[in-house]
Amino acid sequence: MTRRHSAPSSEATAAVLAVSWLSDDQRGSQVLAAARELIAVEQAAKQALPPALAEVCKVARIDRQQITLAVPGAAHAAKLRQIAPRIIQLLNSKGWNLTQISVRVQAGLAKTRTKTPSREVVPLDGTALKAFETLHSELRPGPLADAVQRLLRHHQG
Repeated sequence: MTRRHSAPSSEATAAVLAVSWLSDDQRGSQVLAAARELIAVEQAAKQALPPALAEVCKVARIDRQQITLAVPGAAHAAKLRQIAPRIIQLLNSKGWNLTQISVRVQAGLAKTRTKTPSREVVPLDGTALKAFETLHSELRPGPLADAVQRLLRHHQG
């Protein structure tokens, strides 16, 4: 079995071009640096969070010594406020000089994108078709016989 290696997707190419453009532009490089900082703080903060909360918590903003965390609901926000001192302690131990956490509820964060796995269709081989033909000949007329007949027509035609 041979596998073909495909070229990078157009999305990946566009992302590389966008990052390249951002890093070359004065304002763009500041935006890129801020985005990288937010991502780094988010990854560090998630180490102090329970897994379910870490999955939905996002760093929304860092302003001086205050970090704003966004979560999709009030229950998440309440739990986050309870463990805020632990998060600040962890982030300070990793080099960020933070003294306060504010929590913002943003309902849109709960929306997740699910990928539907592609369906792999395997056609029936000759042996399978012969078995279904035998089955169809032994069935009494009715819904099951009709279903087997449709299956045979589908796979033979």
